[in-house]
Amino acid sequence: MSTREEGPQRPIIESRDQLIAEFERGCKPPADWRIGTEHEKFGFRTADLTPLAYEGERGIHALLVEMANRYGYERVMEGDNIIALKQPDCPQGGSITLEPGGQLELSGAPLKNVHQTCDEVGRHLEQVRQIADDWGIAFLGLGFSPKWTLAETPRVPKLRYEVMRSYMPRMGDHGLDMMHRTCTIQVNLDFASEADMIKKLRVGLALQPIATAIFANSPFTEGKPNVFLSWRSEMWRDTDPDRTGMLPWVFEDGMGFERYVDYALDVPMYFVYRDGNYIDVAGSSFRDFLAGKLDALPGEKPDETDWTDHVSTLFPEVRMKQFLEMRGVDGGPWRRICALPAFWTGLLYDTSALDAAWDLVKDWSAEERQALRDAVPMQALNAPFRSGTVLDVARKCLEISHAGLAARANCDDSGDDETQFLDAVADVVASGRTSAEVLLNAYERDWGGNIDRLFAEHAF
Repeated sequence: MSTREEGPQRPIIESRDQLIAEFERGCKPPADWRIGTEHEKFGFRTADLTPLAYEGERGIHALLVEMANRYGYERVMEGDNIIALKQPDCPQGGSITLEPGGQLELSGAPLKNVHQTCDEVGRHLEQVRQIADDWGIAFLGLGFSPKWTLAETPRVPKLRYEVMRSYMPRMGDHGLDMMHRTCTIQVNLDFASEADMIKKLRVGLALQPIATAIFANSPFTEGKPNVFLSWRSEMWRDTDPDRTGMLPWVFEDGMGFERYVDYALDVPMYFVYRDGNYIDVAGSSFRDFLAGKLDALPGEKPDETDWTDHVSTLFPEVRMKQFLEMRGVDGGPWRRICALPAFWTGLLYDTSALDAAWDLVKDWSAEERQALRDAVPMQALNAPFRSGTVLDVARKCLEISHAGLAARANCDDSGDDETQFLDAVADVVASGRTSAEVLLNAYERDWGGNIDRLFAEHAF
């Protein structure tokens, strides 16, 4: 999740038109399109497989201090607590942030191609591994914590999370689990115009369940199989209906920046940040804030950063900021971190590929899209769709994405283009077996039902 830093006050928002203009400023010519990749992972102690607490000699706080000292990151503080790291003046540096349960996240820089993304991921994981090996800790890429209960899971002392911890249980049964026990890989991509945004958002929403199925990787809860292949995805169905979901209205006539603004205005707020504090306004309307009628701040109007904060607390399957965020997949190992940006870049960043992807989904009904979303957490590639299964759709998506990446012709020093990063997707589609199913098979046949073997064999 986003990390707020102190800075000069941004312009006050006086009208809805300013909010629309904020999104419009995201439009970029194709030459300026970038790829931003974020991934999260669970830290644990190798001696006893307990999660890394924030505090302590070799906890998350100490890890961030050590990374800052070794690699020159700047510390982002909230009171006495380090809550993030950033690398100054480094186009491939990105930032390192913390999720509510101590999940360590690389929020990658906006990069030109998937080669650079994979270099960035590899550099980050090597830095983490160097410290982890010395300290007797390790990290695991998975969609859901496979062993620890919610009570055993640490809490990061970040003020915005305190507001969310209070509000989430009012809205669904799995909000706290989502915050503390899930990990994801996310890809952020640009758009050229309002029309381009609409097309990409529609394709992204329609195909998000397909990506969820391909990357399904969370079949365990508290040491046992949970009957789902993506338990993380299932949790989002019972987290907060006001701010999650498939956004069926995106496919209706009249969709555009203005329509998304109206949606965001009516999603209940969590907080307002003032003078280093997060003021709990959970459930209040940003529309009322815009009118100066927020009970907690009577007469005060929002500034642009308040809007940015609020938009970052919306959690649909694809989220719009000044770019589009593909949010549907489980955390995973290194190859999958690189495979997801390749998959979406191939589908959305080449004109012919985008046209082909839109042709694939344009006649899907809202009911069919929702049925896919509901089915894939348990069935993944085996979920039925029309006369076939999700696997049939995944094969078509892989073909389109591969063609899109080939057309981009972005080659590394060895002359290899970005299609190489689709190998992990191709393996899943060729076998018809997700990572979750591979893990379940190992659990039942090789590990003798001992979840501890997962940590030994699948840590970064």
